Amino acid sequence: MTSFQEILSKKSLFKDPSVLSPHYVPSELPFREAQIKEIMEILSSALKNQKPRNLFIYGKTGTGKTCSVKHVMDKFNNYDSNSVMMYLNCRIYNSRYRVLQKIMKQFVPELDKSGFGLPFFYEKLVEELGKSKQLIVVLDEIDMVKDLDELVYTLTRANDEVKVGGITIIGISNKLSFKNELDPRSRSSLYEAELIFPPYTSVQLQHILLQRIGIGFENNCVEPSAINLAAAITAQECGDARYALKLILKAGEIAQQNGRQQVTDEHVELARKKVELDLAAETIALLPDNLKIVLYAIASITQNGSRYSRLDGLEEGFLFSGEVYEEYAKVSNILHKKPRSVRWYKEYLNDLEMLGLLTSTPSGKGVRGHTTLIKLGYPAADIVDLLKHSLHL
Repeated sequence: MTSFQEILSKKSLFKDPSVLSPHYVPSELPFREAQIKEIMEILSSALKNQKPRNLFIYGKTGTGKTCSVKHVMDKFNNYDSNSVMMYLNCRIYNSRYRVLQKIMKQFVPELDKSGFGLPFFYEKLVEELGKSKQLIVVLDEIDMVKDLDELVYTLTRANDEVKVGGITIIGISNKLSFKNELDPRSRSSLYEAELIFPPYTSVQLQHILLQRIGIGFENNCVEPSAINLAAAITAQECGDARYALKLILKAGEIAQQNGRQQVTDEHVELARKKVELDLAAETIALLPDNLKIVLYAIASITQNGSRYSRLDGLEEGFLFSGEVYEEYAKVSNILHKKPRSVRWYKEYLNDLEMLGLLTSTPSGKGVRGHTTLIKLGYPAADIVDLLKHSLHL
């Protein structure tokens, strides 16, 4: 019978695999010095008890947005001042009520109990800001807040009610266009600066991997060619450091399971398909239902065959947008959900493409009429299996 002692006594390739996690914040963030400096300059006025501008940070997943902000937050909160910077993940705190409750718990811990209404939280917030406090609230994945208009209006209105002190919003989002969905009244009250984080290049990813491997793996356990391959694959796919780190971690686990002493190119290639599907599953699990249904419709038609698949000029794997919308409406009705309009459906397609779950292109010559062609980014059978369970189909 296997014992923990037997498992722990085995030689491991890893010193500390946790440093390869996306949640690990290193003491130095290579290739993000300029962005960190800009964030610090914008927030520095809070340390002089002046309200900074609101800041919105954009960029694809894995480009260092959250790590950079948390890095600045550590420096900010260690500076002796009457200012406070706090971080909220809006996948968890996804409503105005939850955000305000979390903010106020920072100052009044007993507010953790339920039963307090929004007006009470608002009055307490104004009261705290009136004590010359500068509060910086980081809203990561800000576009996940269901009543974002109301939240933005409430937070910006609080500034109008205090003579000293104030609240500043730092919004982090993968969606460059998310502000377009805000009410004009909310948008006009923001007075924000903007910062875009570009994807990492292959050379930059090599450097990031070397930095983490040096802490996470035992010496000489990862071949240089495996590092180069992981960086090249990631740069070609997405420029996502999270993907590169997960790839090298999974490659290390495969090498260890096979009793190998080094991670090689072969292990990176074996890890690639597993990591892609793992990341897709993580992304899909957090999607709103309408996006899941659209994705299921695309995967289902891809798997079962499109009725237009034999048309001349239609490349293999591509589907007509109209056919997908019909399937989306059909699945919505099966799930007793009202299908959204074509305008919203197009927004869903844009969101899914931004997340790398599909690609789309305008129809070209050889296809009658003008439409959008859609192609799934992952094996249809895998996506159908993931979504059948998630949607209870």
